[in-house]
Amino acid sequence: SNPRKHILLMATTRTGSSFVGEFFNQQGSNMFYLFEPLWHVERMVTFEARGANAVAASIVYRDILQQLFLCDLHVLEHFISPLPEHHITPSLFRRGSSRSLCEDPVCTPFVKKTFEKYHCKNRRCGPLNLTLAAESCLSKQHRAIKTVRVRQLESLQPLLEDSRLQMKIIQLVRDPRAILASRMVAFSSKYENWKKWAVNGEVPIEDEEVQKLKGNCENIRLSAEVGLRQPSWLKARYMLVRYEDIARYPMQKAAEMYRFTGIPFTRQVKEWILKNTQGSKESGGVYSTKKNSSEQFEKWRFRMPYQLAQVVQKVCGPAMELFGYKLIEDPMTLTNRSISLLEEKPTFWITPPAHLTFIISLGYCHVQG
Repeated sequence: SNPRKHILLMATTRTGSSFVGEFFNQQGSNMFYLFEPLWHVERMVTFEARGANAVAASIVYRDILQQLFLCDLHVLEHFISPLPEHHITPSLFRRGSSRSLCEDPVCTPFVKKTFEKYHCKNRRCGPLNLTLAAESCLSKQHRAIKTVRVRQLESLQPLLEDSRLQMKIIQLVRDPRAILASRMVAFSSKYENWKKWAVNGEVPIEDEEVQKLKGNCENIRLSAEVGLRQPSWLKARYMLVRYEDIARYPMQKAAEMYRFTGIPFTRQVKEWILKNTQGSKESGGVYSTKKNSSEQFEKWRFRMPYQLAQVVQKVCGPAMELFGYKLIEDPMTLTNRSISLLEEKPTFWITPPAHLTFIISLGYCHVQG
C-alpha cells in the first residue's frame, strides 16, 4: 500500500545539499537519513579523479551505498578511523546531522571522558552503536542518503535495478559561479591561487585547478543528460532540481520533491522549512542550514571578481546553458540584482538528439518523442 522508498540526494559541495537534505531528515519517525556516509570512504581510500581510478571509486561508492540502503551500517566500520570496537564508534562524520542517529534507542546513555567530535546537537548521547543504528534503519519505512561524492549517475544503474530498493534520485545543481564563490569562502586555504588570479586579472585556463573545475562541471552535465534522457533503468526515478529555485520557493519545491518520491509531505517538514528559510541576514555560518534563502542565493554576485566569473563561464558554459544560468558580459551586470541570471520560464529546453525533445520542468522531467 505504501512501499519503502530509498532516496539518494546527489550533489556537489556548496550546492545547498545540506539544506535540501534537511527536507528529508526532518520528515519524522518514518525516515532514516544519513549525511555524507561516503566521507569516511573517501578519506580512507584515495582515488585519482580520472581514468581507471575514477571508475574504481564509483564502483566502491555504489556498492557501499547499496549496503547502507539495506541498513548494513557495519560496512562503514572498514573505513572509520580509529576502527570501531564492538561496533561502537565516537567518530562517525556529522552524526548530529542525522535525527535517526540521535534519537531513542540509538541515543545511548552519555559516557563521560569520551570525546565525540560530531556529537548530537540537541541531546547528549554515548558513542554511536552501529548495531542499534542498523536496527533503527530497518524499523523505518523510508531511507534517504545525501552525498556529494558520486560523480557519474550511470554508475548507480545496478542500484536502480535492485528490486529491493525502489530507489529514486534527486540531482541538485547550482550556478557554478556561485559554487566557486562559496568554496572560496568555505575552503579558503585551498583557493589561494584563485585569489591571486583575481588580483592579477589573469587566469591560466590550462592550470590544473581550472581544468578540475571544468571536469566537475562536465560530470554534473553528463549525469543530468543521462537522467533527462530517461533510459529504461531510470524511468520515473530521476528528478533535477536547481538550488536557486529551492531558495526562492522552498515550500513549493519541497512539495514537488515529496510528490516525486511518493512519500507524504509531513507537517513537521513544512514547519522546519518555514522556520529555517526566514532567518535574518546575519543568521548562520558557511555550514548553516538556517538562512533567509530568498536573499542568500545571490550573495555570491557581490563577492566574486568579474574575471573569475568569466573563467567559470568559459569552462562551464555547456553545463550553465543546460541548467538555464545566463552568462554575463560586463561587471555591471554581475552586481545588478535587478537583472536575473536565471532562465525564468516555467520550463527550459535542452538541445535534443534528432528524434527526441527533452523538457526539464523546474519540478519534474518529461520526455516527448
